[in-house]
Amino acid sequence: MPLKTVAATRYVTPLREGGSVPAIIEADDCGTYVLKFRGAAQGAKALVAEVIAGELARALGLPIPELVLVELDPVLGRNEPDPELQGPLRASGGLNVGLDYLPGSIGFDPAVAAVTPQLASQIVWFDALVANVDRTPRNTNLLLWHKQLYLIDHGAAIYYHHDWGELSARSHSRFQPIRDHVLLPLARELAAADAALAPRLSPELVRQIVASVPDDWLTSDGTAAAAREAYVRFFAERLTAPRAFAEEAAHAHAQLV
Repeated sequence: MPLKTVAATRYVTPLREGGSVPAIIEADDCGTYVLKFRGAAQGAKALVAEVIAGELARALGLPIPELVLVELDPVLGRNEPDPELQGPLRASGGLNVGLDYLPGSIGFDPAVAAVTPQLASQIVWFDALVANVDRTPRNTNLLLWHKQLYLIDHGAAIYYHHDWGELSARSHSRFQPIRDHVLLPLARELAAADAALAPRLSPELVRQIVASVPDDWLTSDGTAAAAREAYVRFFAERLTAPRAFAEEAAHAHAQLV
């Protein structure tokens, strides 16, 4: 399932809400995207996580903006006056990640926006699967757009890939940070989510998703082929029952009751 590739045609404005300082750009498909820079401080692995986690979420039927690969000519940002942004722009020539821009969207506030237990449970299960540490009350990384909830910003997910160590041990991590998830109090159907979602992510599907990551994002620790196999193995083992991450999520929710 290759991602669509577009070329950035206009640098519109930076977005200063996130630590990676993404930007809004226009592309040659007439689309507007939030561009995540390969040359940002988080590096290429943040883009790898963005693609793999995002496309896994899409395969599970979770709401996420369209992801594209964006070909960037750094000259587009030549008029950016902020030196903090000039560096990432100059270092990001080539392919980057873009998320469909949702104009007028607002940040999710659990005090005013309703989320069903089913959806909350599915999102909690997914974030435990991909080890996403960045969906907390402090920084929900959820948007409301036309009354629909959207998941964004998965660059901090799969954080094990910064140091695989013993891959099997990483694969079976319980992921205790799930206790800080913003939707955990609403996740009353985690057993049903586990039963419904795990079968959807076959090893072949995961392999197809990992194949959509550009080679040169995967070569910091060796060959791209070896890196792809590590991700496929990680998720194949992680999704094998009994799933420790699902057990931990259920335990964390039970502690809230």
